[in-house]
Amino acid sequence: MTRAGECHTGAQMAGEENSTLTPRDEDEGLGAGFFLKIAGVVVVGGIIVMIVFLIWWRAVYAWGFFGGFLAFAAVLCLFAWLYDRRNPRT
Repeated sequence: MTRAGECHTGAQMAGEENSTLTPRDEDEGLGAGFFLKIAGVVVVGGIIVMIVFLIWWRAVYAWGFFGGFLAFAAVLCLFAWLYDRRNPRT
């Protein structure tokens, strides 16, 4: 809504708003390095997940579905025990 006697066009209002802001050309953004790091983390994470899945699949093949989950649970319990031994409560 405009008050009596005031009439602004969209271009005038955009010009007024942009006059107080810094130009977008100066903003460098995140850069290519950021996106390369993200891509690297995704690729390494995918490789790790694939290796864990292949090991789990071998356990399922050898011991059955329940045995595969038991082997996975045993590995998780071992990791938790080692983590608790290295990081005791204070």
